[in-house]
Amino acid sequence: MLPNDPVILLSVINTKLRDYYSSLDALCEDLNVDKEELVKKLSAIGYSYKSERNQFV
Repeated sequence: MLPNDPVILLSVINTKLRDYYSSLDALCEDLNVDKEELVKKLSAIGYSYKSERNQFV
């Protein structure tokens, strides 16, 4: 289960992307996470996914 707090969520997602997943799609598929919902939560605090960096910045 992922954290609800968006700042903690950002940290967890970026760590998982760095250490375990080659893309956001792979992470969402493996963890059964709604990609649109995740992107929406993190964009609410000013972050967007950059595929070339494989992280939210």
